[in-house]
Amino acid sequence: MMENFCRDVERSIIKDYRKTIWRPFIRGLNEYDLIQPGDRIAVCISGGKDSMLLAKCMQEILRHGKMEFGLYFLVMDPGYQAGNRKRIEENAERLGIPIQIFDSDIFNIVVDVEQSPCYLCARMRRGYLYAHAKALGCNKIALGHHFDDVIETILMSMLYGAQVNTMMPKLHSTNFPGMELIRPLYFVKEADIIAWKEQHQLQFLQCACRFTERIEKEKHLTDAVKTSKRQEMKELIAHFRRLSPHIETNILKSVENVNLDACLGYVKGGVRHHFLEEYDQP
Repeated sequence: MMENFCRDVERSIIKDYRKTIWRPFIRGLNEYDLIQPGDRIAVCISGGKDSMLLAKCMQEILRHGKMEFGLYFLVMDPGYQAGNRKRIEENAERLGIPIQIFDSDIFNIVVDVEQSPCYLCARMRRGYLYAHAKALGCNKIALGHHFDDVIETILMSMLYGAQVNTMMPKLHSTNFPGMELIRPLYFVKEADIIAWKEQHQLQFLQCACRFTERIEKEKHLTDAVKTSKRQEMKELIAHFRRLSPHIETNILKSVENVNLDACLGYVKGGVRHHFLEEYDQP
């Protein structure tokens, strides 16, 4: 019965969600040249819907694609409650994902951090994953960030960071030479991931950290509490979406069409430049 369920899930990605998940996934691989023959890729699984879908998509491209590469599925337990860890293990078994779990104490480290605990947690988790993947002989880690994550990052960088940044589809690691980060779900929209999850009645983890748990308790005390700046961006984009169906795509295209002739300044290779440097040049 579990084997039939797994086959149904895999078939749905290729058939039912061919237009909304599979093709955008393939587009990301091709457009950004994310996988090469002989790669050894560690798919990093948090237990949420995005990373679980990524794992299935990577299994399918290895099975049906034309390239041979190694595939590993890493789960880092940063201090989950027993029930959360069990849910990850049960979902992985149902979905036919052969996960490898290793432990860390990240939640204990960041629990009392008041400024940017999510940023610190994410950086530490990535460092642990890079190190563990490298120990397995991998040259890449794959994360489950999707289209919505990308455009939310662009808006956050402008509104709260006073700069134009985006979440890149791939990056060379600065701390782990020879390692690369890739984001194969770059063009897959969150609404379609949710539709896939709900079709199969899958129950995945939300963010299971203690900071989020505390916020959820505080939300019962006041409606003014916001869980994160990213949630604010989700609400802002939802408002834009009601005004125009092209807003989301335009946000992404804006960082593909940067016109340096109409920019006050930019940073290249860590060096800041100003438009006046070349203003009077013929």
